[in-house]
Amino acid sequence: MKVLIVNCGSSSLKYQVIDSDSEEVLAKGLCERIGIDGRLVYQKTGEDKEITDAPMPTHKEAIRMVLDALVNPKTGCISGLGEIEAVGHRLVHGGEKFAESCLLNEEVLKTVEECNDLAPLHNPANLIGVRACQELMKDVPMVGVFDTAFHQTMPKKAYIYGLPYEYYEKYALRKYGFHGTSHSFVSKKVAEVEGRDDLKIVVCHLGNGASICAVNAGKSVDTSMGLTPLEGLIMGTRSGDIDPSVMEFLAKKEGLDIPGVMNVLNKKSGVEGISGVSSDFRDLENAMEEGNERAILAVEAFSYRVAKYVGAYAAAMNGVDVIAFTAGIGENTVSVREKVLSTLTFLGLTLDVEANKKRGEDYMTITTPDSKVKAVVVATNEELAICRETVRLVK
Repeated sequence: MKVLIVNCGSSSLKYQVIDSDSEEVLAKGLCERIGIDGRLVYQKTGEDKEITDAPMPTHKEAIRMVLDALVNPKTGCISGLGEIEAVGHRLVHGGEKFAESCLLNEEVLKTVEECNDLAPLHNPANLIGVRACQELMKDVPMVGVFDTAFHQTMPKKAYIYGLPYEYYEKYALRKYGFHGTSHSFVSKKVAEVEGRDDLKIVVCHLGNGASICAVNAGKSVDTSMGLTPLEGLIMGTRSGDIDPSVMEFLAKKEGLDIPGVMNVLNKKSGVEGISGVSSDFRDLENAMEEGNERAILAVEAFSYRVAKYVGAYAAAMNGVDVIAFTAGIGENTVSVREKVLSTLTFLGLTLDVEANKKRGEDYMTITTPDSKVKAVVVATNEELAICRETVRLVK
């Protein structure tokens, strides 16, 4: 079965076509600047990227351009749209209503719309992409895979906030967590490779957006992101955990309203805010080599916060068997893994320094054979996870 994977943002759209039988990516790319001037990036596997600048007033035009590229007689990856047997959509927020992926029909979409208040930047854009695909691919089944679904197994004590309980009852105000598709994929991969389904795993999804998840016997029992992706770790441009009074303090000192303060916390903070250099860890590592003290501080603060959460989740599960690093930073930034694990030797963990320097493997162990806790690096693949869920539901 050939599956189209779609991930819509407010002005962008990422896509892949995957052959579910071989799990091979046939083509991938993105549409940028939707609603502005429009740009399509298309790459058939094994070929060079093609970039086309063209108007994309809405996501519908963007989807149409993607479909045209897929069936292009010279560079397309399929001979006709009839080869696409299903479409899998990344949906950010399912609230408490969706604990697993589901086939998308009108009733489900209306329920997803009811969650828009919980993710006003993401859900509406996700839904626009779904409806554009429905209009252009009328008879093709659509599946929604929710970022929040994996975390719906969290116990109430883990997700409830210390606020008046009526706010939870009235607004479903609680921790939800994100990156669920990645946390699910990685924890399943660890269980598969290690040959055990009863493992206590801490998954560290470390990218520009970063979160940590405690997975006990395949179920999420706690995670660092909250009502929104702002809670938890210091990230690329997000502050992560702060004293809520910081908001009032900044508002008074800087003359900011609530949107202004939220803009600071979401887009001007994190390692970029601390370092003054960049949110990209490659830039931070270059600055560190040049002796930039704020870049050094930013990476140390990021790594320290990761280690603290790992320790907390080991306590939450009363033990930990495996610590898994994934996503852009987790898979590629050797120094961050070393800083994090050097703080966790009290667990009986011993880092294999040479193994930790390797890159590019889908699964590798970076602790010594006698280490009481195993640390691994796992290549995440959210698109493949969405594909698998889509095929499971359609079949």
